[in-house]
Amino acid sequence: MAHSKLSPLSPISPHPEFHNSSGKINFKSGIAPNPSFSLFKSVLARHLAFLGVLLVLEWLPGLGGQSIARWVVAFASLFFALAYLGNKNSFQRISCHLERIPIGWGYFTGHLGFLFICRALLLFAPMNSRPGWEGVCLSVAFLVSAGVSIFMAASAFVPPRLWRDLLYENYGVLIGSTVAGVVAWQLIPVLWSKGAVPFSRPITAATFHLVALMLRPFLTRVVTDPTIFAVGSDRFMVQIGEACSGLEGAGLFLVFAVAWLWCCRREYAFPQALALIPIGLAVMWLLNGVRLAALILIGHAGAPKIALGGFHSQAGFLALSGVALSVLVSAHRVRWWSKRRPAVLTKVAPENPAAWYLIPFLFVLAAGMIAHAASSGFEWLYPIRLFAAAGALLYFRARYTALDWRSGWFAPLAGGVVFVIWIALDPGPGTRPDALALGLAALTPFARISWIAVRTIAAVVTVPIVEELAFRGFLIRRLISADFTALSMRRFTFLSVLASSVAFGLLHGDRWLAASIAGALYAWALVRRGRIGDAVIAHATTNALLAAWILIGGRWYLW
Repeated sequence: MAHSKLSPLSPISPHPEFHNSSGKINFKSGIAPNPSFSLFKSVLARHLAFLGVLLVLEWLPGLGGQSIARWVVAFASLFFALAYLGNKNSFQRISCHLERIPIGWGYFTGHLGFLFICRALLLFAPMNSRPGWEGVCLSVAFLVSAGVSIFMAASAFVPPRLWRDLLYENYGVLIGSTVAGVVAWQLIPVLWSKGAVPFSRPITAATFHLVALMLRPFLTRVVTDPTIFAVGSDRFMVQIGEACSGLEGAGLFLVFAVAWLWCCRREYAFPQALALIPIGLAVMWLLNGVRLAALILIGHAGAPKIALGGFHSQAGFLALSGVALSVLVSAHRVRWWSKRRPAVLTKVAPENPAAWYLIPFLFVLAAGMIAHAASSGFEWLYPIRLFAAAGALLYFRARYTALDWRSGWFAPLAGGVVFVIWIALDPGPGTRPDALALGLAALTPFARISWIAVRTIAAVVTVPIVEELAFRGFLIRRLISADFTALSMRRFTFLSVLASSVAFGLLHGDRWLAASIAGALYAWALVRRGRIGDAVIAHATTNALLAAWILIGGRWYLW
């Protein structure tokens, strides 16, 4: 089959040559490399971003998938980064094919079905409480359902044949990423826990002295016990063991950096590129000292549960992600490390309108991760969500002037109906302790009133705007066409409304059913007149009524 030649500088777009006589896409077609191709601006990147956000929203809140998610994030980051640098043309070709392939709604429906099975197994048949073979069978059923659910979600955004093509063409990177992930997350922690690393005690001692040094400017008296590596104050102390010394994070970074430099050895100038390894390890060690010092200061301030809860378990992972990303960015920007020479910019790339709709929502998600990492049931840093949303909305404020923010009588009516449905489907607090009520009770009156005021303002103002821009303004139309800005706000399909409403529902954890119904009613408010303002006012009305219901009745668990 003959292929038309593409200019190396011309943009890649779908061509008839990509199809064989049967009408099916030929994924082995050769495409001339395009040096201007950028994965971050491609259709493939958007589909992978949607997939990642979907899986994070589904698995992190209520399915106990934090450890699984961390392993997947580490593996996926290493695989896609190395595969892209080593075989850019395969990403270019697959992204080109995706422009002609719609979202796989059959796969997406199957994904939701198996996700429901997973939630049902956890809710009605907890595996840990079932002895013997019954517990084993339930665990196997859960793992199989989870695997099939994730496979179908991935297939909905990127067809299986494209996944097969991508993995086959980068099988070396796939094997290396898998081995690196296993070594980093399993072998290294086991070796350190068994004392098999000879230099673990000196590093633990060095970490102990580093933390003590960092605490001196903030505490009038630093209490230390070098015999057991205990450090802190007279009100709160921690013992620094091998697990807290930063060795696990350093080992994970070491595996990542070695694998990265080996696979991308043609991109870097050696031997100076090897300096990235000790620099990254040193930064990881220093950040681990900052984490431990901050942990002690939080405990000294009267919040030991927060110090030993989310902050202790997640701050290290956040630091590792930041260090790894920083090293990659710096390595490709510093000529001393990279063989690449800066390209001459001939034109400014056009803006991506999806950013106007999604970045405020992504900022709120990132702020939520930080607030959750510093919490232990009660998010005392919740105000950063409000500031993140407000900052992003102000940054894009000029872009939002083209949207119709007007609202009619139907919007508050729809919001009131959602409130009634939400309360009717509310399962109640159950027997679990109300972490929010306990956290508020521990605050001073001024801090308590301030926190509640910020929480209410966010619920009534920023949250409706941010979520409606993402789910109703963007997602409903994006599920219909890649050029979603060309579609009217009144344009919808049954599947686009259903999928966006279910995605919105899954964002709300165990209240997913009520939230899915709410998403459908907010979508109705939007498409009825084609005004984003109707959806925002409907959402704000619901949240305002819920806030009043919570404040009047003290039903803090609803937040």
